[in-house]
Amino acid sequence: MMASLSASLRDGGAPAQGSGRPFCYRHRPDLVYQRLADEASMQVLQQKLESLPPDRQQLINSIWTFFSSAPEMERYLTLDGILAQCCVSQLSYVSTSVKALIRIDFFAVLPSEISLRVLQHLDAMTLCKAAQVSRLWKALADDDIIWYRMCQQHINKKCSRCGWSLPLLQAPRQRQQAENSSADKPCPRDRYQSLGGPDDSRLGSHGPGSNSSYASPPTDHMKGQRALHHHAIELDTTHTRPWKEVYKERLKVGLNWKHGRYKLIVLEGHTDSVMCLQIHANFMVTGSYDASIKLWNLSSESLVRTFLGHAAGIRALQFDGSKIVSGSLDETIKIWNCQTGQCLLTIPSHSGALLGLDLCGSILASSSTDKTIKIWNFEDKEAFTLRGHKDGVNSVSIDTASRTIISASDDFTLRLWDLDTRQCIRVFEGHCGQVQQALFSPVATEYSHLLDPSPLADHAHHQHDTQLIRSTYGSGFSACPERSLPPLYVISGSLDNTLRLWNTSSGACVRVDFGHTEGVWTVAMDSLRVVSGAGDSSAKVWDLITGTCQRTLTGHTGPVTCVGLTDSILATGSDDCRVVVYNFKPDEV
Repeated sequence: MMASLSASLRDGGAPAQGSGRPFCYRHRPDLVYQRLADEASMQVLQQKLESLPPDRQQLINSIWTFFSSAPEMERYLTLDGILAQCCVSQLSYVSTSVKALIRIDFFAVLPSEISLRVLQHLDAMTLCKAAQVSRLWKALADDDIIWYRMCQQHINKKCSRCGWSLPLLQAPRQRQQAENSSADKPCPRDRYQSLGGPDDSRLGSHGPGSNSSYASPPTDHMKGQRALHHHAIELDTTHTRPWKEVYKERLKVGLNWKHGRYKLIVLEGHTDSVMCLQIHANFMVTGSYDASIKLWNLSSESLVRTFLGHAAGIRALQFDGSKIVSGSLDETIKIWNCQTGQCLLTIPSHSGALLGLDLCGSILASSSTDKTIKIWNFEDKEAFTLRGHKDGVNSVSIDTASRTIISASDDFTLRLWDLDTRQCIRVFEGHCGQVQQALFSPVATEYSHLLDPSPLADHAHHQHDTQLIRSTYGSGFSACPERSLPPLYVISGSLDNTLRLWNTSSGACVRVDFGHTEGVWTVAMDSLRVVSGAGDSSAKVWDLITGTCQRTLTGHTGPVTCVGLTDSILATGSDDCRVVVYNFKPDEV
């Protein structure tokens, strides 16, 4: 009798062999965890049954055996008859029991591709909670495809759905090499694209493709694809990292920025005002009015080397990890080997003090108190001068894609220049103080809270009426349809205490950011934020999209003359001869 009971309970309503009736969800033989749950309930029922008299055991067992082997119509008829004879308390018991029994783990039933498609619509917190439900849910919720999409949605840009953004955490040289590597060796993402993911080979402006397994272990082929991808992004690693770990690392840094958690480092060594600085990986170079350049190791917080050779104060620096380019009030540009400290080349550049430098690839631009901008192309071995400003030019910034330059001057204006035609494209007027710095905004940025979004700006954003847009940038663009347009926006800082956002296609000032109580001396930006330093001895961190001030940093006792910004480090230099470094990396906080 007991063997018959166990057999009927194991069948649990499963179709008899040869009946042609398909297995229902509860009795699918491949659902091991469901079978284990049924076996646990069978043991409880058997214990209760054994407490009854033998004749009652046989009667109940015969009812279960009949129901297990009965056709579907007779099952319904039997259930209807039993329910019709139940009182309210028994119906309540049935209702409570049925609620637990009819719950279906839809991820166990659906194909893995559909399950992953569902999970792609969840945020990171919900995904982490889903991973705690069961081993199956964890395997799906931790899948590389899901977290690749999450990284693509948030890293190096602001998410359009939640407004959250995460830093890229990648060195500039690695970015360039990663782009070149991805161009030569594209990463397969067939499985990701089959799930409806966007066909975008970049993350933000430098990004990944991914291919991974889900419930079952990855094959060697998949591992090879994944390793290929991660080699393109994490060039200094020899092992593969899951995208969830990548997201987690960036999230920690993003939260440190949001809540103002950082490690504070104060570097002292200069004997006069620190006027410029540049950060590359864990190294930083600073230039001062004491005519020296210093190379610092941010990891050890120590001075590596001092470069001497200029006859006057240093006003501008460029640093790419292997060489340093410096511009000085002695009217010269020097190129240094940062490994040996040797001066490789001295260029007598201007007839006035040099104020600004920018180095992009093989193109070097410099600006001076002599009101001119000079361009050196080391690849073509040509040099030329741009004239138009009516006072000293404080800064220059190059956009290599469009071959344009933006300059800021003491004549209260900004100018956009075409390097191909060597002409001024547009003059931006609106500041009521000397403009100290101007920078091109990231190309894909979509700003909000604009004062006057012009029709041209709207057209440029939606890429309508291309010929009209190109004509606003002059003959150099209208005659070359394949040439990239300049970034749509430029941001500037001035001694009128404001930062301004300009539309390059119309020349209009579309936003003014107030906050500093004295003139803005320096500006730095990335794809997530803007940092400004001013004469009020403070540095302010601004939201790139909205222009709202997120944080004010007051670590100096003199005007903040220069700022440096990476994904996880902010550095400020001041007239107090000190450099203050704010390190937002989770290992340092």
